[in-house]
Amino acid sequence: MEPHEVTEVLNRPISQELLRGRDIVRLAYVARDGTPRNVPVGFTWNGTHLVICTTKNAPKLRSLRENPAVALTIDTEVHPPKILLIRGRAELDAVDGIPEEYLATAGAYRMTPEQRVEWEAEIRSLYSDGMVRIVVTPTWAKLIDFETTLPSAVEELVRRREERQRA
Repeated sequence: MEPHEVTEVLNRPISQELLRGRDIVRLAYVARDGTPRNVPVGFTWNGTHLVICTTKNAPKLRSLRENPAVALTIDTEVHPPKILLIRGRAELDAVDGIPEEYLATAGAYRMTPEQRVEWEAEIRSLYSDGMVRIVVTPTWAKLIDFETTLPSAVEELVRRREERQRA
């Protein structure tokens, strides 16, 4: 997929709604033992990259250093579902302190102002040695909304049905 095609998919209104309005992305990668992993993680979208923050001792970091290829899914739990599929490469960026992106990932969680203060204090004490930013550059994207776009296998079934009806 060409970069301008990826940008076109990611700039669609429904894609932007998912990228900016959802808290969790499902991050898939290949673990060190060669088996697949898929973990839900908080993320932020900066307009170009998805940023996921994690502990410096997270097992996924060793795997991502060896194989930075990832697949991500952002979706809804309503009918019809909206699904944004992204593939890309992860770059790891160790940082001192707590990245602003990490604090932003909790922005949509419902917390009272008092809970937010307590949460931030806990985060700052727990991650005192810093965190790692996993910065994903999208190289492929597909939006499925079941109204204007469908999974490719369903598109094929629709095409076959139309061919049968014409025959």
